[in-house]
Amino acid sequence: MKLSREQVHHMAELAQLALDEEELTLYQEQLSAILEHFERLQNLDTAAIPPTATVLPLCSVMREDDPSVSLSLEDVLANAPEAEEGCFRVPAVLE
Repeated sequence: MKLSREQVHHMAELAQLALDEEELTLYQEQLSAILEHFERLQNLDTAAIPPTATVLPLCSVMREDDPSVSLSLEDVLANAPEAEEGCFRVPAVLE
């Protein structure tokens, strides 16, 4: 599909781009080539190709959730700047 200068100029106005004559010519050629490529892709027969979401094999990247021994409360609060009643004490954010 060959785009006209007017169509490219209109698209540039919609995108709020100020293009000079040289840029209009360049983008007219480039956008026309892109649209021609898509026209060729639309002509391909894909009836025998099943729809796919991905070409990669599906596998879980998550590890198993194995329960383990947790730290004691004293160990958790050992490096806290301030602790109060078994909790971290932090400065108030909201009044």
